[in-house]
Amino acid sequence: MRDHPHGDHRHPDIWTGRATNRVQWLAALAGAACLALGIELAVDSAWESGVAALAMSVVGCIAAGLLILYGTLAFVHVAVKVDGECLEVRCGHIGVPRRRIPLSHVAGAEFAPRVTPRQWGGWGYRWRPEKGTAVVVRRGEGLVLRLWDGHVFTITVDNAEAAVRIISDRLHPPVADPAN
Repeated sequence: MRDHPHGDHRHPDIWTGRATNRVQWLAALAGAACLALGIELAVDSAWESGVAALAMSVVGCIAAGLLILYGTLAFVHVAVKVDGECLEVRCGHIGVPRRRIPLSHVAGAEFAPRVTPRQWGGWGYRWRPEKGTAVVVRRGEGLVLRLWDGHVFTITVDNAEAAVRIISDRLHPPVADPAN
């Protein structure tokens, strides 16, 4: 059973959420262009003169292209899954980087109505000494986990309020009424 995005208050076995940043695709195109330029230089250039400079240009374009492609495609979207035992965060299409946090390590969960890349120094997997760790793929709502060891982990995810509710309910299950 999945959490219904329009306020259904049933408690699912697994809650999933995601966030996407379509702007990252533009950066990925720039990375692909650098990669293509490097390949074009390698294939179509006359290697008779200036071999060292041309080789450096080819390697530089290909390396920059691959770096930009990985850096952007890894953070085009984030997927979050909460089950009975842990929260799992997977980034990009191949799911790397990935982080699993057992719910037994979570002291509390909070809704953050406005998380911005500027607060964290950009998009991606971020760490700031005064704020903790974050996965930021877009501006908007997010989920903030406070861990028992004092660390804080923030994730931009759609329907973050539902995630907070689900996690909080799992951390503090309702006490059965002894009168019933």
